[in-house]
Amino acid sequence: MNGIWLDFERPIVELEKKIEELKGLKGVDEEIKRLESQAKRLKKRIYSNLTRWQRVQLARHPRRPYPLDIIPLIAEDFIELHGDRRFGDDSAMVSGIAKFDKYNVAIIAQQKGRDTKDKIKRNFGMPHPEGYRKALRIMKMAAKFTMPVISMVDTPGAYPGAEAEERGQAEAIATNLFECSVLPVPIIVLILGEGGSGGALAIAVGDRILMMENSIYSVISPEGCASILWRNSSKNKEAAEALKITAPDLAELGIIDEIVAEPVGGAHLNPEETALNIREALIKNLGELTKIPVDKLIPQRINKFRNMGVYKE
Repeated sequence: MNGIWLDFERPIVELEKKIEELKGLKGVDEEIKRLESQAKRLKKRIYSNLTRWQRVQLARHPRRPYPLDIIPLIAEDFIELHGDRRFGDDSAMVSGIAKFDKYNVAIIAQQKGRDTKDKIKRNFGMPHPEGYRKALRIMKMAAKFTMPVISMVDTPGAYPGAEAEERGQAEAIATNLFECSVLPVPIIVLILGEGGSGGALAIAVGDRILMMENSIYSVISPEGCASILWRNSSKNKEAAEALKITAPDLAELGIIDEIVAEPVGGAHLNPEETALNIREALIKNLGELTKIPVDKLIPQRINKFRNMGVYKE
């Protein structure tokens, strides 16, 4: 289990420890086979019946692959481009160009940190306004050179600090929403881990919205929702159930287009298999989108998001 496990995974961990202990002994091959079969059945039962809160935990797993883990596994010659040409560079937003299959593409991605130093550098995956402006700069460059855009979302939300507000956080997000809706190239969005509020949506307006099997996408975190509704953040499990923030929920509601499968137990257990699934999904969708003329692509994108709401007089 990679040394890090969640509460609901404890029965699996205990069984796997027992198997490891037996492997050093003689004459217990049949018992090992029996326990391995039991562990396989247990994994299938647990991971096929996850609650929404358990999926939240997997989406936030400290070893879950981030964009900079996935990009080298699916694309070639990735060149990161820096700065918004107004204020500075935001390490919470990674942007650049790459060779993907037969396409030249622009990649926009939100990056969390892995250790303490990196988390601080990446601002825990919460972009400042300059991060969103950098993303938009790269997307406009992609439009100029007719390159499809691949956007990878993984953020708790946009950074809510005073300095971000002073530099126009709301305006930067709003501008991205408008500009992405009319960008004249295909845009594929992948919710990789957490898709939190407007901080996610600012790079998530696209022609196809894909979600990893154990990712989440919501207007607010379960803890934030619980704090508002019940004034008690410990009711996060109830909030997660009410919000319907998982990939199956959002596919049923028509918010997303496709769920990308993860290895049993989560993407962190096999990043290579995860990347292969992502690559296959992106190639399929890019192949379909690049055949659509721009004069049809943009109206389809706008109508896609317009039809998500329910309007009442």
